Amino acid sequence: MSATDEPSTTAQDTDLRERVIAQIKTCYDPEIPVNVYDLGLIYGLDVDDAGNVKIDMTLTSPNCPSIEALPQEIKEKVEAVDGVKDVSMELVWDPPFHTGLMSDEAKLQLGLM
Repeated sequence: MSATDEPSTTAQDTDLRERVIAQIKTCYDPEIPVNVYDLGLIYGLDVDDAGNVKIDMTLTSPNCPSIEALPQEIKEKVEAVDGVKDVSMELVWDPPFHTGLMSDEAKLQLGLM
């Protein structure tokens, strides 16, 4: 079988990943008017060929009042993406959140650039 005969899941995986990111961008930190993706709260996002999604995320502070609600909101929204089979979430604190993790768009929005 030549390389051109093999099914390619790369485009499908990339498309699913992009749709998952778009869905994550609909979730906002309740204290900062920026979506959690651009805010830099998503530390890791893995999407496998079977549609399983693993998300490593943090919050702006371990004392964040949304410590339970925000990860649950993200999980539920990602589970609703067509093609996603399972979502696992891990809340991590290392490295600690800092503004250097934000996208340039988020920094502009918050007046940090």
